[in-house]
Amino acid sequence: MSRFLCVMLLLVSGFTKAQTFSGTTGAISDDGTLTTYTVAVNGLPTGLGANHGIKSICLDITHTWDSDLDVRLVSPEGVKITLFSGLGGDGDDYTGTCLLQTAATGIVTGTPPFTGSFRPQQSIGNLNNGQDGNGTWTLEVLDTYAFADTGTLNSWSIEFGVDAPTPFVFSSSNLPIVIINTNGIEIPDEPKIDALMGIIDNGSGQVNHPSDVPNAYNGHIGIERRGSFSQGLPQKPYNLETRDEAGANLNVSLLGMPQEHDWCLLATYNDKVFVRNRLAFELFSAMGHYATRTRFCEVVLNGDYQGIYLLAEKIKRDNNRVDIAKLTPDENTGLNVTGGYIIKNDYWSDDDSWQLGFHPIDHPEVDVRLVYEYPKPADISIQQKAYIQGFIQNMETALYSSDFANPLNGYQKYLDVDSFIDYFIVNELSRNVDGFKKSWYFSKDKDSASEMAKLMAGPVWDFDWAWKNIWDCETFQATDGSGWSHLINDCGPDVSSNGWFVRLLQDPSFADRLRCRWETFRGTFLAEDALDTWIDGQAALLDEAQQRHFERWGHLGVNTGTPEIEPDPTTFEAQLDQFKNWIHLRLLWLDANIPGNSESCSLSTSIPSDTSVVAFPNPSSSVVHFRFADGVHPHRVELFDLTGKMLEAKPLEASYLNVSALAPGLYFVRFSDGITPTTVKITIAH
Repeated sequence: MSRFLCVMLLLVSGFTKAQTFSGTTGAISDDGTLTTYTVAVNGLPTGLGANHGIKSICLDITHTWDSDLDVRLVSPEGVKITLFSGLGGDGDDYTGTCLLQTAATGIVTGTPPFTGSFRPQQSIGNLNNGQDGNGTWTLEVLDTYAFADTGTLNSWSIEFGVDAPTPFVFSSSNLPIVIINTNGIEIPDEPKIDALMGIIDNGSGQVNHPSDVPNAYNGHIGIERRGSFSQGLPQKPYNLETRDEAGANLNVSLLGMPQEHDWCLLATYNDKVFVRNRLAFELFSAMGHYATRTRFCEVVLNGDYQGIYLLAEKIKRDNNRVDIAKLTPDENTGLNVTGGYIIKNDYWSDDDSWQLGFHPIDHPEVDVRLVYEYPKPADISIQQKAYIQGFIQNMETALYSSDFANPLNGYQKYLDVDSFIDYFIVNELSRNVDGFKKSWYFSKDKDSASEMAKLMAGPVWDFDWAWKNIWDCETFQATDGSGWSHLINDCGPDVSSNGWFVRLLQDPSFADRLRCRWETFRGTFLAEDALDTWIDGQAALLDEAQQRHFERWGHLGVNTGTPEIEPDPTTFEAQLDQFKNWIHLRLLWLDANIPGNSESCSLSTSIPSDTSVVAFPNPSSSVVHFRFADGVHPHRVELFDLTGKMLEAKPLEASYLNVSALAPGLYFVRFSDGITPTTVKITIAH
């Protein structure tokens, strides 16, 4: 045998054996900065892959609050994967923890101290992508909660060998694809950092590829993490703003939504049916109010697939969002100072809020504060603060007076009653733990010369803890659909609710109005079949992407995020069944318990205005149903786009239209009985 062949056989034989390299150790920084540890790797064959690549990463960490830790592995060429992030709650340590792709259990299902073998949150195979494994590898450890619990990396090692896992491949989607590049910079909580974003959307029914040239947006953005609880979950939510090359705000239309520069990417990690927020938004819109527009998408961040997101409008003052008057810092007198304002019941600080002059009627021991949202706390003038504080003080004075139900001088003088009723219905239907204590928005427009603008409730927001039974307090644990979420102050929440609904429901006219609107909605878009049809349409749209999403995060069948009561279903189909069954139970309980009577429903309960045809759900991405007033019997239906071009005309054979093939936007549906035509607007929002 030749000397050359002997050498080659020895090399091949050497590469079939496992090679393990141990890295540096030490204390983990507790000041919010990244701590890095390194290991020098050499002697590997060129090109990591299935024949020879990373097999496992083992580590041992002492730390007194595991969920503070984000741990990532970075290759010599800069490819990075997340091993685990935000797991273990207040548990201690990672003791003898080994991460390998063939482990039977995912790290997300483990409990401290995570002793044994687990699949990491992101596939190790992504590192075995043909890159050169020789060089300096880095373990990044970030303690996300500064100046609290501390820890030490005691040991860590990387094992290379044969039969290594291969990369996850994201090749195409029926959803728009959002690609974000931060040039390797970590996205902070704040402020926004500069990045690039491309959006690929080849149209309804078309396939999108990550390799396609971005055609729905291709430019600069500023991006930061958003949220409180949700920011601690593995899939991160983000705020972003579209910018020009100079860094200035750039108003653009994204995926058919009206032009603006402030947007959100809402993560879906805590919502395994993906529609909790979107359903609430669409219901509030169907009731005739502005609600956040959204589009499903799949996100790739710095080359790393992140799963399903909702690209959403950020709540703000804008002609196409919360449509109230613009208020500048110098508008401090007369009609000018009366609006517009956006305020909210939410997390607060002394610098961004004020304390109300009244306590909730059922909890006189509770102090309540409201937060300035628009103008921002840094921009609002002293006179403007005084005005909006005085308006709320006058409203509460009327609300808690003995004559509070007087339609002229009671609370109705200050509140837009229908918006409050509709806000109540959406948040009680979803039994939203957050709906009456945080993310509860209000707006007030500028007064006219002859009329005072009233306080509007909404837009609705933040439903990832809703539509489910959770271990929060007795109200939200009930598995029979019972319980009132507006009584959240009974649970001693972290943010106190203003409790206004407790008083409002003491007015029989308010209760009757609530009952009327509830029954009207129940006969249209809140009917069980209408809700089921809408949910099924969303599920069909997501059926392909949900498989990738759950493969990426590995938490299907595991209670992660919200502390839920029931076992977590192990399939997407079972998740949907559980979701729909929960809604059916909740509807039945509310049917029996919504106060008031419907005998006086001749009051205006239209949706949102008197019409002989009601479209629901509206907006929709799949099927739009129609309900006709008594005496209306059309036999022909015609569909038009915004330019007036007729897209379809046919005999009316069913009271619904399949609109899944239509591009997002506004359309008109005209019904005719041969004599009198009736037209209704519908919005398509995929």
